[in-house]
Amino acid sequence: MLNIAYIGDGKSTNRYHIPFSSQVENIKIKTIQARSGHNEMWEEVPGADYVKEKEAIWNDSEIDLVVISTPPQTHYSLAKEALLNGKNALVEKPFAETSEEARELFALAEEKGLFIQCYQNRRFDSDFLTVQKVIESGVLGDILEVEMHFDYFRPEVPKSAESFEKLNSFMYTHACHTVDQVLSYFGDPKAIHYDVRQLLGDGRMNDYFDLDFNYENNLKVAVKSSYFRLKSRPSFVVYGKKGTFVKETKDRQEEHLKLFYMPTNDDFGVDLPEHYGTLYYMDENGQYHEEKVVSEVGDYSRIYEGVYESIVNGKEKIVKDEETIRQIEILEQGIKEMKNY
Repeated sequence: MLNIAYIGDGKSTNRYHIPFSSQVENIKIKTIQARSGHNEMWEEVPGADYVKEKEAIWNDSEIDLVVISTPPQTHYSLAKEALLNGKNALVEKPFAETSEEARELFALAEEKGLFIQCYQNRRFDSDFLTVQKVIESGVLGDILEVEMHFDYFRPEVPKSAESFEKLNSFMYTHACHTVDQVLSYFGDPKAIHYDVRQLLGDGRMNDYFDLDFNYENNLKVAVKSSYFRLKSRPSFVVYGKKGTFVKETKDRQEEHLKLFYMPTNDDFGVDLPEHYGTLYYMDENGQYHEEKVVSEVGDYSRIYEGVYESIVNGKEKIVKDEETIRQIEILEQGIKEMKNY
C-alpha cells in the first residue's frame, strides 16, 4: 500500500488529483493538509485525516508520498521541504519557477534516495493519445507539421491583471501542458522560435504564445494558445505527405470533472462520435479517403499508476527529470523573449 498525503485542499487537489489517485489499487489517501482546515466546498475523502499543520505529515512515518497541489509560487519550497523530511514528492505543474530550482530538487532527491516527479497528467489526454495512434498507423506518411492549439475566449482574465507575474503567465500556466506533450512524444527539438506576447500591452498578463519546435527532416510542431479566440482552433491538426488528421475537440475529462461526473462512471471522459477526429488521406492507389477515427480513452490515473510503479517497484519514471528541466528552460526562454509589436 502506498500512503499519500496532499498539501492543499482546493480545486486542484479535489478535481484533478483525488478522483484519479482513488482509482489506483494499493494507493491510500491518508492525510490532506490545509492551513484553514478542510475546504467545505468539497466532500471529505472517506478515511482521510484532515490536518492544518504540515508537521502532521512530516512526522507520520506511514506516509510514503506527498503531493504538492498548491499555488505555483509554493511548489519549489514545499517540494524541497518534503524531500528534507524524507518524503517522496509529486509536484503539480509548473514544477518550479526556474530550471536551476528544478535541477536542485532532482539532485536533492537523488542524494536522499527519494522519488520526485512533475504531475504531467495531460500526457494522457484523449486527443493527444489519438494523434499518436494516427501518426503511428503510418497512413499519413512522413509527418511534416503538427499544430496544437489550447484556446480560450476569456478576455476578463487578462483584463483583470494589472501587472505581469511570471508564474501567472500563459506560458507557465498553460504551455506547461502542451510543451510537455511535445517533449514527451517528439523529443528535444533542434531549434525553437518564440512568439510570446502581452496582447493588452506592457505590464499586463502574458495572454498569447506561438512556439515553433523544429526537428530533423523538416518536421515542425507548432504550439499556439490565446485568451482571445471566440472560435477555438482545432485541438490538433497533423499534416503528412499522404494526408491530414484534424481533431477539433479536446479531451473531455476536465469537462466531466467540472460537472462532478467522476471516473467511477464507465463513460467518464469518453468521446462521442461527434467528437471523433477526421482523417483525410490518399491511399497507395491514389484514391481519396475521408473517415472518422474513434478516439482513444484518456485517463489521468495513469500518472498515479506510474508513480506507484516507480516508488514501489523501482520502474522508470513516466516523466523524466531531463524532460521537466528542459520544459522549464523553454518556459523561461519564452518569457525572456516576450514582446509587444
